[in-house]
Parts: sequence; C-alpha cells; structure tokens
Amino acid sequence: MRKLIPAALALALLATVNGPAAATDQPARQADATGLIRVDQVGYLPGESKHAYLMTSGPAGRFTVVDGRGRTVLTGRAGPDRGAWNSRYPHVHDLDLTRLRTPGRYRIKAGGATSAEFEIAPSRNPAAKVLGFLGLQRDGADAVRRPSHLNDRAASVYAWPEFTGPDTDQIKGGLTRIGGPVDVEGGWFDAGDYLKFTHILAYVDTLLWAAQRDGASSPALRKEAAHGLKYLDKMWDEESKTLYIQVGIGAGDAEGTFVGDHDIWRLPEADDGDDAEGHQFIRDRPVFRAADPGEPISPNLAGRTAAAFALAAQLEPSRPRAARLLDQAASVYAMARTTGVDRLVTSLPHAFYPESVWRDDMQLGAAELALAAQRLRDPRAGRWLADSARWARGYLDEEQGDTLNLYDVSALAHADLIRAIRASRAEGLAVTEADLVAGLRAQLDLGARRAAADPFRAGALYDTFDSVPHAFGLAATAHLYRSVTGDRSYDAFGTAQRNWALGANPWGVSFVAGVGENAIACPHHQIANITGRPATGAVVNGPNDAGLFEDGLGGHFEEMPPCPADGTDRYERFTGHGSRFVDDVRSWQASEPADDFAAIALYALTLT
Repeated sequence: MRKLIPAALALALLATVNGPAAATDQPARQADATGLIRVDQVGYLPGESKHAYLMTSGPAGRFTVVDGRGRTVLTGRAGPDRGAWNSRYPHVHDLDLTRLRTPGRYRIKAGGATSAEFEIAPSRNPAAKVLGFLGLQRDGADAVRRPSHLNDRAASVYAWPEFTGPDTDQIKGGLTRIGGPVDVEGGWFDAGDYLKFTHILAYVDTLLWAAQRDGASSPALRKEAAHGLKYLDKMWDEESKTLYIQVGIGAGDAEGTFVGDHDIWRLPEADDGDDAEGHQFIRDRPVFRAADPGEPISPNLAGRTAAAFALAAQLEPSRPRAARLLDQAASVYAMARTTGVDRLVTSLPHAFYPESVWRDDMQLGAAELALAAQRLRDPRAGRWLADSARWARGYLDEEQGDTLNLYDVSALAHADLIRAIRASRAEGLAVTEADLVAGLRAQLDLGARRAAADPFRAGALYDTFDSVPHAFGLAATAHLYRSVTGDRSYDAFGTAQRNWALGANPWGVSFVAGVGENAIACPHHQIANITGRPATGAVVNGPNDAGLFEDGLGGHFEEMPPCPADGTDRYERFTGHGSRFVDDVRSWQASEPADDFAAIALYALTLT
C-alpha cells in the first residue's frame, strides 16, 4: 500500500479541463445495452493470446469483430460464464479473439454493445507516453516544463520530526535544523505532490536502466535514466557516507506555525519566491537523511540505491566511468545495516510508504554489482555474487509472499542473479538456479490462482492499494520468467495482466492517461490541473477498497475546477467484489499517479 493518509490530508488535484467529457461518456452511451464489452484498448501482438470480456445481465450469444470499414473479420460464440461481477452484471463471458492476427484496427460487437477500438500489432508502444510523464515530473533546473525548486541547491538538513499520530503526517512541534546547506536540486516529484523520496527514485531509476538493458533502448529513455542518476549522486554523499532520503515535508505542524507540501495548491516554480506567512518550508524545503553521517543505513535503501548505480555501470560505454559508478554502488551497498533491523526507513512519516521487507533489495543490489563487476572483470564479482545468493536464501525463507512492485523487487533480483550465476558458472552458493526459478514461479502462480477465479483474469488484488502497478509487475515477471527459462507457460497470464490494466477490466478504463479510447480523465495531479494540459502517460493506482470511499471524496480547493465537470461518478455502477474506481480529481485513493507506477508500467510495456 502507499500513502496511507486520511483524505483530508491528500492533495486534491485536477487533470485536463478539456478532455473529461469526451473520455468518460462511453459508459453513459452504452447504459441501455444488455451487455458491455471490455477490451485492451491498445491491442495485442499477432501471435499472443487475445481475450476480451462481455459483461451482461442476460444470455450471451455470438460476437463479431469488425474492421475500420465495418467489415466482419471474425465471428465466434461467447465463452462460458466466468462468474458474476455485481448484481447489475451477474455474468461475464470470455470473448476469445486469438484467431485474429492481421494487423489493423478493430471493434467487437456483442450483447447490443460495441467495444472500444483496439489494434492488432499496435503501431505505437504506450511506453513512450509513460516515459513522457516522468519528464513532466522532473524538478530542478532540468525540468521539461519550467525550472522549479532551485532553492534546493542550498537546502538545510533537519532532524526527523515527531508526528501527532500513526495515521497522520502532521508534525508535533517544530523542525530542528542540524546541518546544511546541501545540494538536492533535481530529481522527480514523487506523485501529484512535490515531495521527493530517495526510496522511490532509486526504484524508478533502477527500472529505467533495466528497461534499457532488457528491452528496447532509446535516447529519450537513457536521458531520463541519467536524470534520475544525477539526482541519486547528489543524495549519496560519498565523503561523509550520508544518504539523504527526502526533500520537503507533507503537512505542517499542529500549532499552525508552518504549512507543508500537501496544504497548499500551486505550481512548483512558485515555491522559490513564496514569502507568505507560514510558508518557510515551502520556499526553503527541508531535507532529511537516513542516518547520521557514517552510520549504517536502512538495508532497503542501500540495496536499491546500489542497484541503480550498478545497473548504470552495466550500460555505461566508458569503462572508467563505469568503474566509478561501480565504486559508488559498492560504497552505498557497504553501508547497509543488516543486523538488528527494525522498522525500515522509507519516508517521513513511514506510513506514506510502509515497506517491511528488505532482503530482496539487498539481493538486487548485490546481483547488479556482480553483473557490473563481471562486465568490468572486477575481482569483487564473486563476493557480490555470494552475497546476492545469501540474501536470496533469506528472502525465500523469510519474506516471500508479494509480487513485483515498489515494495518487493525480488522478481528482478531472481532473474538477474540467475544471469550472474550463469555468467560465472559458480557453484556452492546459498541458492541454486532451480531455487530462484521456483521463486519466480511462486509469484506467478500466486497471480495465476487469483486470475483463474476472477471474471476478468486479474492476478492482482483490486480491493487494496496498488492494483495497477501489481498488474504490470506480474506482466513483467512473466517475461522475466520466460527470459531465464525459455518456458512460455505464463505468457498468456502475463498478457492478460497487461490487458486488464489497459481496459479489459470491469470499469472499461485504461489506467494510463492518454492511452486508449477510454483512459482515465481526471488524475489527481495538480500541474495538469493548473496548466490545463493532460498528464499524458500518467499511471494511476486504479480500483481500491470500496470502503475507502464511504465518506465521500471531500471538497475542492478554491483554485480547483471540478473534474468531471458535472460531478457525476460514471463508474459507480461497476463497483463489485469489494472494489470501486472513481475517476475524479479528488480521488487520491484511485486516481493519483505516481512515479513508481509509471516505472513498472514502462518496464513491463518495454519488455512485452
């Protein structure tokens, strides 16, 4: 889960003013149909399995696929009933489109409804749009839109604050300055707000470098990954052995003497000159560190930060530069506290990102160090390989149970450790290739069991936080599994997870802004609101526990025009299985985009 904060503390942000009506009227147009069709609104590769779904209250019959000219190209009979979604749609039938292989644009007709358009052999990979969203999230002098937070170049360091309770980010007392100035300018905003977290950024940058190595590299992708690495280089102070973890603070203090990032509504470039009373930590943002200089740091932070540097070392053309990156990775990795580990360090407050496992991060860091060292013929490769295997053993014995996402990177760690073992032909390690393959299979089997019981083949839990990034994570894991085993048994499952995220879900929504005929229209993102430009490529949380919406969405900030403009929840009638999706600017529970969501989506889409 992410950002477990009350709605009153969440930013209420608006997307494009121009697009929502057109993007959200499809359910309304089909309200009188006996059925509704859900399909991946991007499309399918010619050779992969292809499934859409007919939601209906009545009997299912035949379906027809038509091309752009309205010509029938495929007919078939709806598959068996996969189960009820809710009382309004007690039947969901599979529509098998696998025989459709000819490139082109198509629609499906069934049950009195017509689907959104989709392609066979899509002409564009939506990964490029997702990468563009990370550009929109840039902070500092290299921001794509306008420079912002240049005052971060001389930020003061503060002691960790005390909060008024476990479910709030409101500060009890003030902030105590303990050092600085330090240069923390740059990086990416975390989500719809303007905070910056090393925990998130290291994960994002790791996946950007992995996408280049494992998928199709491009100058734009390399440039964005380099932007993230430049910021990580600032957050890790080699001389003092200090890792800075956060810039900015979410809320103000209980006494009301200052406000935090979540308390006001503005564009990021306004902060440097904000001299309003109580806005001192908006204008001059505080920075916090993981531990005192030279003291051991939380292992999750050490492992994933090392992984980003080491992956960059694997791809850096200049061998001297690659060697320096490897040394940086080794330095931060060596600072990990791996004994007496209590609560992990992620953010302030910890409840924003309550990570609880860490051996996967250390396994990943060591695996990437080993691969980089093997490339550079560095004699430390064998030691890091043994380290990674030891952390993998610990993870498999004590921590496994999640799938690839911000809080569990073991799938990538397993695949890369297998590659490192094969490259070295090492024996006698704490784990074998078979152990690691079994670990990957366990995660896929967990998702596959859920998918088998779900009407829309969803492998992720959609009545809790982070359903969309978990879906993309499962899609990526299916590819990683095939890449190290050659076994295609999970290909169809992985494809179904991508399909679900891009429209083949009960709501008929693509959870990537600007991708698909009926993509999310009102993401919880303030730059898009104020500028009137859509947050194209933003990947949102997706459906969530219906109980989180019981108290409503709250009001709008004074500066915030409503989105949707008429205030109508067009997706309420699709609430089911304890989950709900609300496409509304105030819906931080479902419609807030985040960098880690974008990164795993980009990685999965690049691979698949």
